[in-house]
Amino acid sequence: MKIQNDKKIDIFILARLNSSRLPKKQLKKIDNKPILKILVNRLKKSKKIRNIIICTTNKKTDDELVNYLKKEKILYYRGSEKDVLKRMLGAAKKFCTDIIIDVEGDKIYTDTKMMDLVIKQFQNPKNECVIASKNKKDFDPTDHFIHGVFPAGFKTSILEKVCNNKKTNNTETGYKELFLQKGICDKTFVTIPTNHKIPKKIRLTLDYPEDLKLAKKIFAELGDDFGYKDILKLYNKNPEIFEITKKISDEWKVNYQKNIVKKDFMPKKS
Repeated sequence: MKIQNDKKIDIFILARLNSSRLPKKQLKKIDNKPILKILVNRLKKSKKIRNIIICTTNKKTDDELVNYLKKEKILYYRGSEKDVLKRMLGAAKKFCTDIIIDVEGDKIYTDTKMMDLVIKQFQNPKNECVIASKNKKDFDPTDHFIHGVFPAGFKTSILEKVCNNKKTNNTETGYKELFLQKGICDKTFVTIPTNHKIPKKIRLTLDYPEDLKLAKKIFAELGDDFGYKDILKLYNKNPEIFEITKKISDEWKVNYQKNIVKKDFMPKKS
């Protein structure tokens, strides 16, 4: 079963350089390779996508990033710094994208097999938004393993609907929760097809210097071409490696709750 009408499916990577906790993280290097380049190369393994597009900001602080993208001949779009949903919508209109696979720039561990599983859900034309979950019922933004290997996916038409209904221009943190509100869209949840217990304390992201230290260790052990199963095997073999990020998990949760896009920003349905 093919995706309806050969929809144009693009990966949007949200990236900017002025991160307060890990500045210029997309250009920091692992084994002498920029993180963004590593991520793009990993995502290219999927045969189901058309383009990989970096969605960055129109701020001068991201000129360095844009210059790098031009040099590497990587597609990009510049838009609002704080309103990431508006930024993605602008990119979708520019590149005529039908279905967006949303990969945040710090999700260097994104598993292309899991990404293809997300894409597969759009074979059902009723599915308008696909988000990862541990139990296929609830969205838990603090589950760093699930969201570290799974991207989200949504149709451009639904992104536009959310943008037209939101009451804030700051959608930088927690924007996925806007898609989950009742009456916004037909959504489905996907989860990792495994019987293995997923350790929730594993942080698969790049937000703090400690995350970068962990990433360097993981890539040193596994190389550039690995999936979530390899990470689980590494954890079971050497769990002490992952202790690097243990202390920052609670701090991240506090920051997330502080900065999250509030659900009541969306207007109530009459």
